[in-house]
Amino acid sequence: MDFFSLVTMLGGLALFLYGMSILGSGLEKVSGGRLESALEKLTKNTLSSVLFGALVTAAVQSSSATTVVVVGLVNARVMKLRQAIGVIMGANIGTTITAHILRLAGVDSSNFLIQFFKPTTLAPLFAIIGVLLFMSSKRTVKKDVGQILLGFGILFTGMITMSDAVAPLADMPGFAKLFSMFENPVLGVIVGTLVTAVIQSSSASVGILQALSSTGVITCASAFPIIMGQNIGTCITPILASIGASKNAKRTAMVHLTFNILGTVIFLAATYLFQYTIGFPFWNDPISMGGIANFHTIFNVTITLLFLPFVGLLERIVCTMIKDDPTGEDEEEAVVVQLDDRLLVSPGLALEYVHKATVQMGKLALKNFSNSIKQFEKLDLKREERMRENEDTIDKLESRLGIYLLKLSERELTESESRQVSQTLQVISEFERIGDYSMNNAQCALRLYDDKANFSQKALGELQVLSEAVGEIIEKAICSFEEQDVAVAATIEPLEQVIDLVEETLKERHILRLRDGSCSIEAGFPYVETLSSLERIADHCSNVGVHVITHQNAEQGIDRHDYLREVHLGTSKTYAELYQDYDKKYYSRIAPQG
Repeated sequence: MDFFSLVTMLGGLALFLYGMSILGSGLEKVSGGRLESALEKLTKNTLSSVLFGALVTAAVQSSSATTVVVVGLVNARVMKLRQAIGVIMGANIGTTITAHILRLAGVDSSNFLIQFFKPTTLAPLFAIIGVLLFMSSKRTVKKDVGQILLGFGILFTGMITMSDAVAPLADMPGFAKLFSMFENPVLGVIVGTLVTAVIQSSSASVGILQALSSTGVITCASAFPIIMGQNIGTCITPILASIGASKNAKRTAMVHLTFNILGTVIFLAATYLFQYTIGFPFWNDPISMGGIANFHTIFNVTITLLFLPFVGLLERIVCTMIKDDPTGEDEEEAVVVQLDDRLLVSPGLALEYVHKATVQMGKLALKNFSNSIKQFEKLDLKREERMRENEDTIDKLESRLGIYLLKLSERELTESESRQVSQTLQVISEFERIGDYSMNNAQCALRLYDDKANFSQKALGELQVLSEAVGEIIEKAICSFEEQDVAVAATIEPLEQVIDLVEETLKERHILRLRDGSCSIEAGFPYVETLSSLERIADHCSNVGVHVITHQNAEQGIDRHDYLREVHLGTSKTYAELYQDYDKKYYSRIAPQG
């Protein structure tokens, strides 16, 4: 093998790895994180965890990607450790599908259908169709399908290039001698582990072995230990991903490593015990691409079936290896932990948890709003302390969500995902401001208390009406965002207009009370400030509703300003009816008496 053959082989390897990368990325975009999201919901028992773990891994073509997502889900307290064990077992099975796709290159037949499905035919065919879809289609889904086909085309081309480049090795005695060394099971396992750890993909390392098998020099005796070692090497990715994670996330990565090491040791011992007592008739025969794919599957299915009854034991082993912190200092608030960087490998799934955290942020703001109004009725310092804790969490969430979404925006996102990132960045700002104005209300109540002043019963009653309206509009804003419900969002703007009318009326009435001396200055300014805060909260809720409507109708090109201009013109019959309903519900209760 000369210099130029070596360069060709490395170039083929580069194409193979790149093909796997863009194939996995394309599959992830098409799934939109739905497969990974379903992991959380469809893993209620060990058997379903194994089956679904295999399905997800077969779909995304990477056990490393699946296990990294699982580490993230465990770290976010979305998935339990025992559920994760089953998914990891299934991932080992699902990753073998790649080898069975690649084995088509080793099929030799003049039959048209078999020739058609060989990589030498599929590679250019997939590449042609993929390029056409990717470059000519405007629709995101078609572009993603084009990327998947391109990935397959590049992957197959890399495989063919590697196979052609290593063909001369068949005539080199040194190459045959090198692989005869790997018949030593320990050495074979170590080599398989190291190669896979370096490239961080068992599918890729098995593909390389399949390409080398085309020389006819690699025997079953040398291939079997290497394949077993490849299962251990693929554990490096989730181990790296678990650095800095919670105890259970570290245990999840350790389960992957422990399961694969124990499985390799047991299967290796059983294989060599059988060989040295009874003997495999094919032991020293050259192994084909199909033989490698078959052994890879048999090995992973066997050790999964073997360990399936001992999931609880595996859980206890890793819990013993990684003990809980007795002080509990490693436990963080679940709401913050959900924003896990490990989930960024699956943008669709990451966006789902961003959405949940944003909704939780809105609900904390609503809780603080309700508590702030109660402070005017009866000041409670413990209630104020809880509000400050909630506000601190809201601020943390805004900061972490913002940083997380910026990281996410650097990933390869679909057009819909990009719009969702933009919408969420705007909504978290609105929810944070609602929280701020609620704390302003609490400060007004505290100032009244310090000044030994009170609102009159009349003022409190009017404030209660406005507070009810604002409480309703906050609930609608949260609901419309959580469900992405345009119908709910459309009810927000007419309510906001009625709240503006109520606030203006109450301010005018309060100024009259100040003039005739029926209200003190000490109570007057906090009252006006509170009214302004409530009106501004309604404005931010209106913004949330508009964000939802424009996001859901983005393809129709609906602009935020055009929407607001249209509804305020009163041309919409639905808007007019809703406005009348809210007017009757709230404004009529404080309307000036003739």
